[in-house]
Amino acid sequence: MRLLSYSLLAVFLLFTSCGPFSKLEKSTNWEELYNGANKYYQEGEYNKAIILYDKVLPVIKGSEKAELAEYNYANCHFKTKRYIEAAGYFSNFYRTYNRSPLAEEALFMNAYSLFLDSPDYNLDQQSSQEAVAAIQQFVTRFPSSASYERAMDMLNTLEDRFEEKAYQEASMYYRLKDGLYPGDFYRACIINFQNFTKDYPESEHNEELAYKLVEVSTGYAENSVFNKKEERLKDAIGFASAFYRKYPNSGFIGKVKGFEEEAIQELNKHQELVAEIANRRAEQEAAAIAKEKTDENK
Repeated sequence: MRLLSYSLLAVFLLFTSCGPFSKLEKSTNWEELYNGANKYYQEGEYNKAIILYDKVLPVIKGSEKAELAEYNYANCHFKTKRYIEAAGYFSNFYRTYNRSPLAEEALFMNAYSLFLDSPDYNLDQQSSQEAVAAIQQFVTRFPSSASYERAMDMLNTLEDRFEEKAYQEASMYYRLKDGLYPGDFYRACIINFQNFTKDYPESEHNEELAYKLVEVSTGYAENSVFNKKEERLKDAIGFASAFYRKYPNSGFIGKVKGFEEEAIQELNKHQELVAEIANRRAEQEAAAIAKEKTDENK
């Protein structure tokens, strides 16, 4: 990414190759380069400032001038929307100058850069998780910061994004249950719906997912193998009872009752069948014992 950025910079500066910047860029006087980098930074010419800071920072490393130059260098990347690079430079600044007056701002900017780079909910959220960790580090380290509320707003935004992603994943499994192989997706729905409620207990989606949990658990039970059917039907009936307790005035009550009645009827039929099979086995065993006795008497 960095190589691509500097390739773009080279194209950008091609048209000014004969101007003051070109002459300054070729200079070997580090004070001249340092002053020039700061000048371009103050003027908002961040791409030019980056190039000059790149030349001078290795020379001034460890000096009094390095602190401000390194902060400006990180901020140049932020201003030009190279957020991942900016986050790295701000993080390095904080680790190197954690007692600096700029340390608090650098740690916040590290978190903010990662936040701005985080993707929409439908994409992989690894970078968003990194942003959350950075924000939590900032609010823990600087709880009295003027940027604390901004950091918490960012954290809430990311949490909303995680919630939406989890909801969409649960909804995907719900749609897939109507395919050719519903069994695995029924089970995935049950697991995802329950995990969602644990992870986001205050979500507005919980009522809907609680109703769908009754639906999919009923379908899962009805399609189960014989020796698992009774247990899973009882689970579905239990989910319905839990729904009534939690959402007594829900608009889904009618549908939940429908699935509950379906599960109860299926359970009664299953238990009757179990009893019938048990009776047949008992009769067969009794007949076998009687036959053995008859054979012995012969």
